[in-house]
Amino acid sequence: MAILEALIGPVAQLIDKIIPDPAARDRAKLELIKLQGSQEMEALKTQLSAIVAEAQSADPWTSRARPSFLYVMYALLLWAIPMGLLSAVQPETARGIASGMNAYLAGIPEPLYALFGTGYLGYTAARTWGKIKGVENA
Repeated sequence: MAILEALIGPVAQLIDKIIPDPAARDRAKLELIKLQGSQEMEALKTQLSAIVAEAQSADPWTSRARPSFLYVMYALLLWAIPMGLLSAVQPETARGIASGMNAYLAGIPEPLYALFGTGYLGYTAARTWGKIKGVENA
């Protein structure tokens, strides 16, 4: 039951910030409370416990897989600096590199992006829960 309280509190606060209409906000909170007792919440609890167990694994490949993705994203974003300089000196080469990267990323199937997004959101929820419970450091 502690995981429910840990999830409901932050989600309710998020609802307060996202939904400006008080009536709509109350309806959203009511749905969240209804979800507490449903099978969907039990499924979510099971998924989150698996994610937490995976994140606490001693195996570095298991415990660092998702955080490592952030480093890849940072590298891609920082790559904009040399690309900007290259485009000033050799614009055709920079366009070719950008075009190749766009073609590659467009070739990745949409379900794979959805799978990644779902997994990453689950990881974020598990980290938040761990911080609330005091199990993980900030």
